[in-house]
Amino acid sequence: MAKLIALYKHPENKEAFDAHYFNVHAPLTAKIPGLREMKVTKVTGSPMGGDGKYYLTCEMHYDSLDALQEGLRSPEGRASGKDLMGFAGDLVTLMIGEEA
Repeated sequence: MAKLIALYKHPENKEAFDAHYFNVHAPLTAKIPGLREMKVTKVTGSPMGGDGKYYLTCEMHYDSLDALQEGLRSPEGRASGKDLMGFAGDLVTLMIGEEA
């Protein structure tokens, strides 16, 4: 299984970020072909104390790296990427990985 992992730093306006993420971005992303599961987590703290570096994480699961890459190249994947860069380009770190 392959994953695309998105880590979001704390936005200045959390209410506006949440409204866009959950009402616009997540529904766009959910339409990407080949996406098997999408897990979103709001980070509530760090074991070392405080809020931690990240506000939100998202794991998007695909059957394979090929399926992930095909999904990202699709019109739906491109629309999701364009939206992401428009509202969170300076907040997000993206990683691709495979379950060990």
